[in-house]
Amino acid sequence: MSDIFGDDTDGEERLSDPIHGRCLCGAVSITLEGVLPKVDICHCDMCVRWSGTFLGGLSGTSATVTGEQSVSVYQSSEWAQRAFCSKCGTNLWYYFTPTGHTSYLAGLFDVPKGLGILQQIFVEEKPDWYDLVQKSPMKTGAEVIAEAEAAGFTFD
Repeated sequence: MSDIFGDDTDGEERLSDPIHGRCLCGAVSITLEGVLPKVDICHCDMCVRWSGTFLGGLSGTSATVTGEQSVSVYQSSEWAQRAFCSKCGTNLWYYFTPTGHTSYLAGLFDVPKGLGILQQIFVEEKPDWYDLVQKSPMKTGAEVIAEAEAAGFTFD
């Protein structure tokens, strides 16, 4: 089983094609190969503070990063580093220093449909406001834009 602390997924099926991701401004792009088709979720206080919600991470057998001159690394604890784009601020990855495991933020990538969740960790630290199965309005992007336009906003 893979986890945010290391990759010991020998024998587990992986995506056959690489996935490609980038930061908001495009200064940093990442190609991830041998991707485990499951997302690791971390609800720890630091991940919530860093990402605004939970950290959803993907791991692979190898990664190619372009635009490394725009990557800033922050030593967030004795055992971890977190990277972000120095131009647009997009969070990029979590690096667990004892094992050398890197977990790349899933939202960076164009991923195939059907990825599952591998596990959720530090669940006792999860804020109660983001229970994603609670009943709440579900709006498409088109519905949100239509509401904004009806309120007088324009988008070009």
